[in-house]
Amino acid sequence: MLRRLMNKSTVSLTAGFFLLIALSIIHLTQGQADYTVKELLTGVWTEGRIQDIVVSFRLPRLVIGLLAGGALAVSGAVLQTLTNNPLASPGTLGINAGAFFFVVISTIFFPGLVGGFPFITALLGAVLSSLMVVGLAGKQMEPVRVALTGMIISLLFASITGALQLLFENQTNGLFLWGSGTLVQLNWEGVKFAAPVILLMFIGALLLAKPMDILSLGEDIASSLGQNVRLVKLVSWGVAIVLAAATVSVVGPIGFIGLMAPHIVRMMGIRGHLQIFIHSFIWGSVFLIGADVLGRLIQPGQEVPVGAMTALVGGPWLLYLAWRTAKSMKRGERQMGGTTKPIRLKFIVPILVVIILGITVLALSFNGSAWTFAWMEPVVWNFRVPRVLTSFIVGVMLAITGVILQGVLRNPLADASVLGVTSMAGAGAMLLLVIFPAIPPEFMPLGATVGAALALGIILVTAWKNNFQPMLVALMGIAISAFGSAATQVFIVKAKLAVASALVWLSGSTYGKGWEDVQFALILLAIFVWPAIYLTRSLDTLTFGDDVAAGLGLNIRSTRVWALIIGVAISTVAVSIVGTIGFVGLVAPHIARRLVGFRHLPLMLASGLLGGLLLVTADFVGRILIAPKDIPSGLVVALIGTPYLLYLLRKMK
Repeated sequence: MLRRLMNKSTVSLTAGFFLLIALSIIHLTQGQADYTVKELLTGVWTEGRIQDIVVSFRLPRLVIGLLAGGALAVSGAVLQTLTNNPLASPGTLGINAGAFFFVVISTIFFPGLVGGFPFITALLGAVLSSLMVVGLAGKQMEPVRVALTGMIISLLFASITGALQLLFENQTNGLFLWGSGTLVQLNWEGVKFAAPVILLMFIGALLLAKPMDILSLGEDIASSLGQNVRLVKLVSWGVAIVLAAATVSVVGPIGFIGLMAPHIVRMMGIRGHLQIFIHSFIWGSVFLIGADVLGRLIQPGQEVPVGAMTALVGGPWLLYLAWRTAKSMKRGERQMGGTTKPIRLKFIVPILVVIILGITVLALSFNGSAWTFAWMEPVVWNFRVPRVLTSFIVGVMLAITGVILQGVLRNPLADASVLGVTSMAGAGAMLLLVIFPAIPPEFMPLGATVGAALALGIILVTAWKNNFQPMLVALMGIAISAFGSAATQVFIVKAKLAVASALVWLSGSTYGKGWEDVQFALILLAIFVWPAIYLTRSLDTLTFGDDVAAGLGLNIRSTRVWALIIGVAISTVAVSIVGTIGFVGLVAPHIARRLVGFRHLPLMLASGLLGGLLLVTADFVGRILIAPKDIPSGLVVALIGTPYLLYLLRKMK
């Protein structure tokens, strides 16, 4: 047995080493200055053009790629053991998003800090997101809970970061390419900084290998063997976070390497954390350098972010891992519940209507600097009134989507964002903009519809044979969302001049909506609300669990298919009107459930009113807070809803 493992280790290391050498040689020949491999091998040793190019530009890029790939892979391997989650990596746990968020914040408000201390800035963001994951996921570190927590934290940071890039476009203009992940190096400064940190943390990971072998047996067994479990976990978290932060501070947030490399190493038969860390470092470097080579082969002479290529390969890989993880776990039966003393609709509806009318009067009468009650004036009637009405209708749609998806998946954190529909809709819209740069922004909903349909198609195909097991659908959604978010960031870079209008749409904005938008939204709401209401009785039956529901004669598979189709259709309509607004479909049903209980018909009505109220309020606040500038509604909703959502995450059993 030991001999077999040694043979596998030797084959893996030898193959990785020679593949890395071959890719490195190809990597050094790529660029605007063209020369062959033979010219490289002969000219690099003598002073001249080739040596200058290689030493000054291409070799730093290669070395930082080797270091970054290895660092991300080892960080992912450590995180997967710590969280007992095969989907864990710096990208999926929100560590990269947190680091990037802090860099953007510092670039805007403290530009000297980023220039002088980029690592400290990224490290603070990585530490914050890690603390949020650990604090909200709980001591048990249940894989699905950890994955959902990491995704929601990533959504939070990504939405705020995108809005800040929109509001401070000039200050953050240089971060678009870097934010997609790029190995471009103009000198050796990045390597000089990152190399000591990464190599030191890699040595730390190797020293932690034996304690992590013991920890992987379970905390109780590790404690009985005399291990200080808390200390080992704390030091391991520190190593993983510093590796990720050091990488982000130099090359930006590159995803999927930390996910793929450790899994492929384990699939090769490598066992034991010492071997896993060593092999992961080698193969992480292979994957990242290979992705950079492939990107420049696909589009010679133009810089393609390496994050695009890792997302292209890593997205399908993450889908496979999510499918395999859900297949290996027990069926989840989460109790959606609600208040045990529901308020009757005849009381709650009038109260909500009064509050909605009050905020609507404010939104129509105040523009941030002056009051007017002459609502029939052209400026108010043609711009402000349809904007407020559109916000309300779209808020209703998003809330209804949340009720349907949470009910059918029996997951209180389910939403179009969690299923990947929102991020894939954004990616589809951006792809349309990249393919047809001259297309008006009004046509972006076409791309959004295609992206959302693709997300739904993937879920239907992968989950059909498993009767749409809620855990499987949720994990597939996480994978789709991660892929869509990475692709969107890449397309933003490729869109170039259209970035501003694209970011407005991606941040979710009701700016510039007219009466035709109100008419379009009303028609589509009227079309989809009746199928949604028809589903409520089936959703009520599903709350008792699949076995009971089947015993009562409910066709569970058919119900889940139609619920997913209707939920995704409504969310796609909402996205096509105002862009990618998240959190409404998560927050509104939770608040409604605490008011009216778990029965889906009253829940859907109360949630719709609360969703409309939430989005109208967000639009009003975004319009007046820094008037005459607009803050996108998506950002305001995230700022309003996230504290409540994080509270629910912490409280949820």
